[in-house]
Amino acid sequence: MADRPPTELHDLGALQLYRLLQRRELGVLELVDHYLSRIERWNPSLGAFHTVTAEAARERARMLDASDDRTALLWGLPLADKDLVRRAGVRTTFGSRLFEQFVPEESDELALQLDGAGTISLGKTATPEFGLTGYTESSVAPPARDPYDTALGAGGSSGGAAVAVAAGLLPFAPGSDGGGSIRIPAAACGLVGLKPSRGLVPAGSGQDSLAGLPVAGPIARTVVDAALLLDGMIERTGDRIRHTHTLRPPAHDDGLFLGAAVRGEGRFNIGVTTSTPWELVQEIRLDEAATDALAVARDTLASLGHGVEEFALEPAPEYGPAFRTIWQAGASTLPADDSTEHLLEPLTRWLMHRGRALPAAQLVTALATLSRFERSIVRQFDRFDAVLTPTLALTPRPVGWYDQKDGERNFAQQVEYAPFTSYVNVAGLPAITLPVHRTADGIPMGAQMIGRPGGEATLLALSTQLERRLRWGRVHPPQW
Repeated sequence: MADRPPTELHDLGALQLYRLLQRRELGVLELVDHYLSRIERWNPSLGAFHTVTAEAARERARMLDASDDRTALLWGLPLADKDLVRRAGVRTTFGSRLFEQFVPEESDELALQLDGAGTISLGKTATPEFGLTGYTESSVAPPARDPYDTALGAGGSSGGAAVAVAAGLLPFAPGSDGGGSIRIPAAACGLVGLKPSRGLVPAGSGQDSLAGLPVAGPIARTVVDAALLLDGMIERTGDRIRHTHTLRPPAHDDGLFLGAAVRGEGRFNIGVTTSTPWELVQEIRLDEAATDALAVARDTLASLGHGVEEFALEPAPEYGPAFRTIWQAGASTLPADDSTEHLLEPLTRWLMHRGRALPAAQLVTALATLSRFERSIVRQFDRFDAVLTPTLALTPRPVGWYDQKDGERNFAQQVEYAPFTSYVNVAGLPAITLPVHRTADGIPMGAQMIGRPGGEATLLALSTQLERRLRWGRVHPPQW
């Protein structure tokens, strides 16, 4: 592990790099080349990237270096697209052999938004097949491995993004989260991962998807860098977010989220719980490292003057079966038929057939059930400014740990590992994971804070306070 003052470009945070770029003390091409050289060195052993677009990145860097307009919010900063996001002219596999050679002609809205914010994409970060699982292992590429111990998986489905940021291959990276897919890998890799409120990021709002679960959000090493990327992912006209739906989270009227993170101000009332709706479906066991991480976060918040109150969730026996139905239904529209489904992985094939066999009445009932659950969680959390939970119940799982053929067993394993993340997606609430603890072997463990609807600024302020006290940014994996 490294514990030293910054000496190289990747030692600097995204905001620090942005300031150097603005002062012309650093060139965009110089910065891009630095990260490309690290990707070339470390990606073969880590599996962070499915595709690297070195020449396209250098071409865009030269264009930005030649420009006099540096006003874009993320001007000159490198990142990479999760391999679920289409970028015109760049191979986009969705983590599947079904699309192994697919090159889209048009870019998705999120890629265009990040381009407009001034970023340079270095390629596509690894994801499991169609982003369906909380681990990043697929048949289209090597698994994404935890930089702190490469025998362990990086979590998923934004596993490649988390590996790249943790190992210093990128300063930060966008991810998406439909049941924990930002927070799970961020926690496994010792990072900050923020799942925004449903509707906050127009290019990844969740409102146009089944049950409104998946949203786009940032993965970073520090709270300010997560806030910076979040701001860049949000399209604004002046100070007004350009929402694409009539339903949206309550507005944050105090400028950019970066300001809340930089200031880190306020005293808040924090609820603390280790209960989860999954405990009524299967046994949930908390590893000692998970309880230690929660205790570190809880005790630190209390020492900072915040009110801390233990509580338990109301029983919700209908939650587990309803979420399982949605997980299966989400695979029903995969573009595979009898002639191509052999290209899918066994788990994906099982999910697809289960989803297509669901009665319409069961799906309608599940959607109504989750809507009621959302209202219940928002009500239960209303007396708190934020709710603190473990991020994961167990330490990061070994590569190959998940059953690839038995879908029922696989689903139970995912719940066993991450029982605290999916219900936040169902409720549409913002949540952030923070790297507050490490095991005796140096493996990161995170704690999760869940906010009120539109409560990102509060989460960022609280997270900055924790970061200043715990100083997790000084610890890095061996590849650093």
